[in-house]
Amino acid sequence: MYVLITANRNYSSWSLRPWMLMKGLGIGFEDRVEPFAKPVNYDAFRSFSPTGQVPALLHEGRTVYDSLGITLYLADRHNGVWPDDPDARAWAQCAVAEMHSGFAALRNDCTMNVGVRVTPKPMSDALTANVARIRELFEEGLTKFGGPWLAGADFSAADAFFAPVAFRIRTYGLDVGAGQAWVDHMLAHPTMREWERQALAEEWREESHEAELAAAGVITADYRTA
Repeated sequence: MYVLITANRNYSSWSLRPWMLMKGLGIGFEDRVEPFAKPVNYDAFRSFSPTGQVPALLHEGRTVYDSLGITLYLADRHNGVWPDDPDARAWAQCAVAEMHSGFAALRNDCTMNVGVRVTPKPMSDALTANVARIRELFEEGLTKFGGPWLAGADFSAADAFFAPVAFRIRTYGLDVGAGQAWVDHMLAHPTMREWERQALAEEWREESHEAELAAAGVITADYRTA
């Protein structure tokens, strides 16, 4: 049995990627949550991950870390992580790599918080470019491979890696053009709804994450129930 270690549902975008991937593909795992208890959790998280970060996957005595590392590990053992079609597969792998290494302005300026809605501050040039590229990427995938998922008819790692972006787009009201069709489809997925349900019920609040949210713009709604 896999053990997947993740953090707070409201905040942890990197945790959502493998969680969504495994749930979406029906890969069973034990779900272990290690919350962000303070601004720096490195020492505590080092007890289960060499990087001191989440997510981490425990399997057969191995510790597999980083969302991309986990995805590659699962792809060696399970069908469906990547599309079968060679063109769609190549596109999905490039999209995953781009998401993993890029979009720094989106990460920094639009911190993930599932339970709120925000009117963002004026976007920087870097954030404007990030949002434009996301729109381009979503529209390309949907047009080229026919949807409703980014790389075709079936859910894949490409969708899992952009799952946190779907929440960010909704939280901040970002315009992704025709790519909104994928956002709506993604947010309606039962697994995304389950993650959201858990996020809204969380009692944890971590000061630095809340400060980042306050700096991102004006909070217009907070649906967190705890």
